[in-house]
Amino acid sequence: MNSEDLVRLRQARDAMDRDYAEPLDVPALARGALMSTGHFARSFRAAFGETPYSYLMTRRIERAKALLRRGDLSVTEVCFAVGCTSLGSFSSRFTELVGESPSAYRARDHAHGAAIPACVAKMFTRPVRNGAAGGASRA
Repeated sequence: MNSEDLVRLRQARDAMDRDYAEPLDVPALARGALMSTGHFARSFRAAFGETPYSYLMTRRIERAKALLRRGDLSVTEVCFAVGCTSLGSFSSRFTELVGESPSAYRARDHAHGAAIPACVAKMFTRPVRNGAAGGASRA
């Protein structure tokens, strides 16, 4: 992979971090990176260790966890606020990454982490990728 490709991949990753709630899809991200969809997906995975779709969904679930901890939005509202269009797919992916359903996560007491700075909390609340949530869920 050449340095120009790596720059474009980082720009695509930055776009996912920034615009996670927008209707992003891999073909559009690939076009922005001046790559075919297949080459983009393979290159992204080689550079960052996961597929573009998985990365985007992890960002969305990460943001959803923060919104659910606030407790002022329903699960459906959170689903759409983070850019997901299917409540079922959102709930399935959330459960896979976090280890509990969005409703259960929202209902749980999160007061113990309220005094932790957001930059530190982010490290401990980041969703576990690749279905490794298992039985132990993180804050």
